[in-house]
Amino acid sequence: MIVILTALDVEQNAVLEHLIDLEMYEHDKGTLFDVGTIAEHPGHRVAVGITGAGTTTAAALTERARAEFSPAAMMFVGVAGGLRQKTAVGDVVVATKVYSYQGGRSEDDRFLVRPRSWELSHRVDQLAHRLCRRHQWRGFLPDHARATPPDVHFGAIAVGDVLLDSTRSDLAQRLHTSYNDAIAVEMEGSGFAHAAALGDQVPAVVIRGISDHADGHKADADHAGGQARAVANAAAFAVALAVSLEPESRSAPEDPVTSDPAPTTITNTLVARGNAHVENQIGTQFNGGLR
Repeated sequence: MIVILTALDVEQNAVLEHLIDLEMYEHDKGTLFDVGTIAEHPGHRVAVGITGAGTTTAAALTERARAEFSPAAMMFVGVAGGLRQKTAVGDVVVATKVYSYQGGRSEDDRFLVRPRSWELSHRVDQLAHRLCRRHQWRGFLPDHARATPPDVHFGAIAVGDVLLDSTRSDLAQRLHTSYNDAIAVEMEGSGFAHAAALGDQVPAVVIRGISDHADGHKADADHAGGQARAVANAAAFAVALAVSLEPESRSAPEDPVTSDPAPTTITNTLVARGNAHVENQIGTQFNGGLR
């Protein structure tokens, strides 16, 4: 089982497009998940949930999903603002490092950053890179996206409870100065990564599609279809990765070995010699001995 979480309905719907035999699963606290099988990949089961925006609910529902499903891996899938011109709208970002950028120390004349970060597990990183060889994952893209397929980027992302849509704001300048390796910015990944790290180190990955460049033109980019392309592409890569992460189900051994075999009842008939008379003896055989 793989768990995929999203923040928005449009992101969740993009993931559900790849699943069949969907059933609703209700957690006892009211959280609803859609559980299904990846189309054309029987045995690859996925539970999909929606957290809403922000790191706090992302963390809470990540832990809830982990405890409920005990997944082989978890993913957070959705959109992000690009912080580099090399990341075109529609491109996919696999987060190799997730920064929580809001921690710090505020002094009279300056803000000293005290970030936390979580890195992608080596195994997931290796599998994600392998998917990019010969563009294996593109088979999961919608038909209309295959004519101009997106690129996949591996890099750090910056996360906080702020929707960034400026290149000149104090936050934009802080990200440029103190998180200069970040190539995208979003609002849930750190809560997700933190909760996953606390949950017995379950493999977790944040996958984002670039919907805009956080430059004051987000509304225009969304209106031009940037968000729709971004969620479809991110979902396609996530589902391809889920297929590579989740092994095919294996049947049980045909002849299982029992640790405590059932006792066998045996009957011995003894023949007496001379004038002696002996009745039949009936006993139970345990590990080669008669009792």
